[in-house]
Amino acid sequence: MAENTGRDLLHRHEGNPILTLADIPYRCNTVFNGTPVKVNGEYLVLLRVEGQQGYSFFSLARSKDGYSFKMDPEPCMLPEREEPWRVWEENGIEDPRLTEMDGKYYILYTAVGRYGHRIALASTEDFVIYRRIAMISGPGNKDGVLFPEKIDGMYARLDRPIGNGVGCVWISYSPDLVNWGRSEFAFGPRARYWDSNRVGASAPPIMTEHGWLEIYHGVKMTSAGPIYRIGAVMLDRDNPAKVIGRCLPPLLSPREDYERIGDIGNVVFACGAIVEDDGQVKVYYGAADTSICVATAHIDEITASCLQ
Repeated sequence: MAENTGRDLLHRHEGNPILTLADIPYRCNTVFNGTPVKVNGEYLVLLRVEGQQGYSFFSLARSKDGYSFKMDPEPCMLPEREEPWRVWEENGIEDPRLTEMDGKYYILYTAVGRYGHRIALASTEDFVIYRRIAMISGPGNKDGVLFPEKIDGMYARLDRPIGNGVGCVWISYSPDLVNWGRSEFAFGPRARYWDSNRVGASAPPIMTEHGWLEIYHGVKMTSAGPIYRIGAVMLDRDNPAKVIGRCLPPLLSPREDYERIGDIGNVVFACGAIVEDDGQVKVYYGAADTSICVATAHIDEITASCLQ
């Protein structure tokens, strides 16, 4: 395997951005933060779209190669207008994360209402019908990702509650996907590093021979505002609250114009990754809250970044 000598460990696709406002078949403000899954050889990306009304909802994009996508003609999931969900989603639904388990595709997403952000759970089996299951966090929590298998007989998730004004990644467990508890701190910001302000889970954890590989986002505050970057951490297989290793430099930093300039500048924000049979990892990320991009690296490279 050739040594990575580029500016970042993740290699940007030459055709980036792969989805922009121009690709959306209806009027909207912007498109960002898409979560991918591969179904029978087809790549599906569930996208966050901000409509002209100002709130966000979800649409679906499809591809045969993971790079050239075509949008479905209509949004696939809108904020619910009926109670009991209406009050939690009246200001939009944001940043979905897809996990496949037991033949279903579970979506953890952020519901935004008058009382703030909460994590919600929905599922689909065909990407046509979407069924809401439960609100699964208190207020002030987001960036929820579901592990793709149970741990010690329990469902597990990572999330990002705010405690003492700081956003850290925690792990929680559930017997039924509805009732969650046994919450433990996993990892937080690191002083003086690129993720010194806050961190959050990005992709559903990936099982490797070393443990659970989590691709996450980290934020550093500067005098010109926040900079969002992508990193990786290795969590223990049986106790994911235990950190085995963590990357020192980020995997990807905003450098290109489409990552620097947009609705919110200096943002690369991953929402999922697909591991191919040959070990290549396709990481899908939002750029400057204005477009969707993809970058790649071999899983051994990403793993090594955590264990050096």
